[in-house]
Amino acid sequence: MQLQQLRYFVAVADARHFTRAAEAVHVAQPSLSQQIRSLERELGAELFHRTRGNIALTDAGDALLPLARRILADTESARLAVQETVRLRRGRVRLGAPPSLCTSLVPDILRVFRDRYPEVTLLVREGGSRDLVRSLAAGELDLALIISPPAAEDPALDVTELLHEELVLVSAGDLPRRRVRVAELRDRPLVMFREGYDLREATIGACRAAGFEPAFAVEGGEMDAVLGFVRAGLGPAVLPGMVAALSGLAVAHFAGPGLGRTIALAHGQEVPPTRAAAALRAGLLEHLRDAARAGGLPPGTRLLLE
Repeated sequence: MQLQQLRYFVAVADARHFTRAAEAVHVAQPSLSQQIRSLERELGAELFHRTRGNIALTDAGDALLPLARRILADTESARLAVQETVRLRRGRVRLGAPPSLCTSLVPDILRVFRDRYPEVTLLVREGGSRDLVRSLAAGELDLALIISPPAAEDPALDVTELLHEELVLVSAGDLPRRRVRVAELRDRPLVMFREGYDLREATIGACRAAGFEPAFAVEGGEMDAVLGFVRAGLGPAVLPGMVAALSGLAVAHFAGPGLGRTIALAHGQEVPPTRAAAALRAGLLEHLRDAARAGGLPPGTRLLLE
């Protein structure tokens, strides 16, 4: 049974005339009649009573007609749904990002994308880079903003480095100077993120490279909790520059080579991004280039795109 046969059958049922039905579907009348006979042979029943000047549905035709209309309507709905997706009138993007980027970079990117493609559904998952990489590999995400390396070393990922972001020291009170050395954190208990956070590992790694183990005033928080603890005066914390710029806290930059991290965009290599995901990726790159040209990136944040 072919969709074309069902269209011809419905046309004849509506027109009650083979020639007029053929004209309605823009096909020669002999071809239409042949397709109807082929459909009847396949179904094993006549669909029309054929008498001179009068075409009427048989019982079999009466039974088939509502089903044929439903099948053709569903087919048209499927066609329109695909076309809308291709034109990005519909679709879905599943984006993963660390909490620090959900606080700083992601909202502006999603706002621009939403303005362009209001019918595309946006799903955001917060998590550490390693968790996001695993979600990409499992097909649970379309795109992920990650901190690299080591996450970007996964050979199953297509990774584009976007930004190098400075890490800074923030505090609720005035900091002694605009630039501090990592060694000065030796005697300052820190507000520290939970285990598994890239920022925790970067901070502890920098302190160890300076020859000491950092002390913690409080540890175990997510981004919002860490910001709250710092505002409450429990201690300073090392934060990404983009988050610090929005925090309202006192900011000090690290002297010397400083601390930083590389932000990258990743997707699985084996499955190409959906059209909606590709549009979000293109929009993200365009947004960052425009921000860099306009001087809109926070101090200490450098574009890595060519």
